[in-house]
Amino acid sequence: MESNSWTRESPGLGASAEHGPRDERPPAFLGEQIRGLRNARNWTLRELSTRSGLSVGFLSLIERNRANPSIKALHDIARTLGVNVSWFFPDAGAGSEIERKYVVREGRRRVLNFALGITDELLSPNLSGQLELIRSRFEPSASSGSEPYTHKGEEAGLVLSGELELWIGNEHFQLKAGDSFTFSSMTPHRYRNPGNHEAVVIWAITPPSY
Repeated sequence: MESNSWTRESPGLGASAEHGPRDERPPAFLGEQIRGLRNARNWTLRELSTRSGLSVGFLSLIERNRANPSIKALHDIARTLGVNVSWFFPDAGAGSEIERKYVVREGRRRVLNFALGITDELLSPNLSGQLELIRSRFEPSASSGSEPYTHKGEEAGLVLSGELELWIGNEHFQLKAGDSFTFSSMTPHRYRNPGNHEAVVIWAITPPSY
């Protein structure tokens, strides 16, 4: 992460040192975006505090758009939540604040990159609601990992192109373009692209999780 000249004190010593200049305003919807990402991780404020090194009180103020983090603090939050700082800053011409609350233009999707060869594009305007819609691109042989995992909620998907191998509990499925699926996220599951070409899948997940 890039560094800057601003500094802050250790967690728990108060939020004042964590703030940026008083005359700067946080990006619109910053608090909502951070809260949505945190909830998608199923973390409490205290867990985010422990992982980021920022105080619970300060993070609570940020999530309510009542505090303005320094660039350093925002980098710490982004790094902890697994996104780039650019996640919080829509590009110029991205539409009005009202539009950004409801609409995602094709060229302005937020992107999550994973080390296992999977790239997720967020099709939902944010992660603050009860439904997450994403477009996943799987490189050949990319997978969610060798071990199944669980989380609360339900999910469904549609294979747009390529192939997807899906394990749900003790069941195993080979899916191709046009096939769709749904299951409880509490059932251990994993998936991978068994083909030699990129696979593209649309996922709907409730509540948001990644």
